[in-house]
Order: sequence, then structure tokens, then C-alpha cells
Amino acid sequence: MRRKLNIKKGDTVMVIAGDSKGQQGRVLMVDIEKRKILVEGVNMVSKHARPTNKTPKGGIIQKEAPIHISNLKVIDGSGKPTRIGRKIDVKTNKMVRYSKKSGEVIK
Repeated sequence: MRRKLNIKKGDTVMVIAGDSKGQQGRVLMVDIEKRKILVEGVNMVSKHARPTNKTPKGGIIQKEAPIHISNLKVIDGSGKPTRIGRKIDVKTNKMVRYSKKSGEVIK
């Protein structure tokens, strides 16, 4: 059994390693099997496309490539990258994610 991922679709993340280090973006897709994440506007690669109905001219297209989860950190409400913890919320009695740096709950 694999561990749960701390990053979810819609989170704002920062790249902490690699060519795109320091860039921030919103998570578009999470691949649990490969433990990779697609981040909007980060890790852009050039792809050669042949002409289709979607791209009538074809040519070279810039698109995002997936990044391994170990190279990303979630950005909390204060705008700083942080590690994520899980705890049971006393009010709702449900598991919530929280920022280990500031202690605030991440939605």
C-alpha cells in the first residue's frame, strides 16, 4: 500500500529543486501511480506537433511536463513554502491538512 500524497489538485505549490526552482503555480493534475504532478506554467517543454484540427498549423508547442512530488512544496496562506501534516479537527471530527510552519489548516 502506498502512502497518501500531501499535494492535491488546486493547491498552490513552489518548485524547490530542478531547472524550474523557485517558480510557483497551481496544481492541474496528480498522477498517484508515478508520484508526479503537473503544475500550471512550470517545467515547460517544447513538443513538435503535426497539423491536426486542434492545431491547424502544427509546429512547436510549449506545454507543461510533470514534476516529481519530492521537488515540490505547498504554499500556505502566508505565502511561504511549508511541509504538510495531517490531524483530526476537533470541531468537525475529520482529518485535515495543516501547515507545519504556521500551524494553520490548508483547505
